[in-house]
Amino acid sequence: MHRWACTFSKPASITSTTPRWAITRRQSTASHTAIRPPPADSQPRPQQLPSSSVDPYASLAPELAQLRHTLFHLLGSSHPSLTQIAKYYFLHPSKQLRPLLVLLFSRATNGLGADWRVKRWHADCEGAGGRAEELDMPLTRADVLNDWNPNMPDHTASFDVAFQLRAPRRPVPAPLPKPTPEERVPMLEGQILPTQIRLAQIVEMIHVASLLHDDVLDESPLRRGAPSAHVRYGNKLSVLAGDFLLGRASASLSRLGDSEVVELIATVVANLVEGEVMQINRVHGDELRRMDGVSRDSARSSVDAGSVRQEDWSIYLKKSYLKTASLMAKSARAAVILGGVLEGEVWKEVAYAYGRNIGIAFQLVDDVLDYEEGECTLGKPGGADLKLGLTTAPALYAWEEHEAMGPLIRRKFDQEGDIELARELVRRSSGVERTRDLARTHAEKAREALDLLPESDSKAALLALTERVVQRKW
Repeated sequence: MHRWACTFSKPASITSTTPRWAITRRQSTASHTAIRPPPADSQPRPQQLPSSSVDPYASLAPELAQLRHTLFHLLGSSHPSLTQIAKYYFLHPSKQLRPLLVLLFSRATNGLGADWRVKRWHADCEGAGGRAEELDMPLTRADVLNDWNPNMPDHTASFDVAFQLRAPRRPVPAPLPKPTPEERVPMLEGQILPTQIRLAQIVEMIHVASLLHDDVLDESPLRRGAPSAHVRYGNKLSVLAGDFLLGRASASLSRLGDSEVVELIATVVANLVEGEVMQINRVHGDELRRMDGVSRDSARSSVDAGSVRQEDWSIYLKKSYLKTASLMAKSARAAVILGGVLEGEVWKEVAYAYGRNIGIAFQLVDDVLDYEEGECTLGKPGGADLKLGLTTAPALYAWEEHEAMGPLIRRKFDQEGDIELARELVRRSSGVERTRDLARTHAEKAREALDLLPESDSKAALLALTERVVQRKW
């Protein structure tokens, strides 16, 4: 028998009050304007990002540690080997950047959205579905799901006998009515809701699932300073472990109770696949065209006409969004939605614009590090992109300055000495420096998006994160 003891008191203010912001759909597109990589001499280099002594991780260190610990409870399986592989990458140190973004935006916006009081009511009221313990409860009978997790013991159907028709469950009584919306002055609250913490875990599960799949496709021997999962467990089990993580993430996502959040995160999974297919087409396009009966010369006639075309940059930046920035942007947007931000309120647009730009900046720096750093620093092989036949920003910029890079790019660095020559051409060019400048441009756009947020420690941490992403060596 359920006891409903839900009261809703007036929220206490932690920071000064902030004005109610509104944004139209037309206005919201301004933050999404594409940033084109400038020609070598078209404009001065972007200024250095303002220095900050704030550690973005410090204020949330306990939450991140607890999030990591409780995440393991979601990964149990009836097959111990599957459990072991699913946990493998989580056992090694990671940046936890994506969960960090979710938690920082949660703290930076909770209390500002028009639906905040309802979201907090869901988190406080037993039976409303938003309490931490309720997020582990299945929406469907356990014997129907047959998703056995030793960390969350429950009943599953026996396969020893034929399944018997069962009477439907008695419906659970509804909790007390939700708080009635009323005119209120938006003000920040200090708490992070259980649904937002679970979202951070879901985002990390999706990220790790993509790593398991990517390492198989790229045949990468190292990940996070240790042998990749496919090296240790084999390709088949690694792919299946990635699929298992996506399944567990999807089940957890459904229990958050917000259709828009489900839509956002589901499209992230589609984006990851689209980005990977786009990458395969760029590297193995000739083979695929030959399979379709298109000759190599006819397919490349337009490519030979110029040096660096905008199409190359557009494809590169779109791929960077699909494979890296999409998860950051949409998870940040989802976090503020779970905090009660509604359509027409600016906070959703702030979160997405910040996440999109910081994600692309992150990938640009990642591509710089592939030229600058070694295995000890990166925890994965340096120079991996060239070995895979991938053309990233430093090489595209080098192509503008050295025509000799063009033939190497077109043949995907597949001849003897191509990789060494490409690295030398990048070193002799300003490609690395200009790529970092482009990363700074995106990071600065991320900082500008934060101007609308009220002052808080979380906003300061998000500002500091833009600097850390650009200057990172990891």
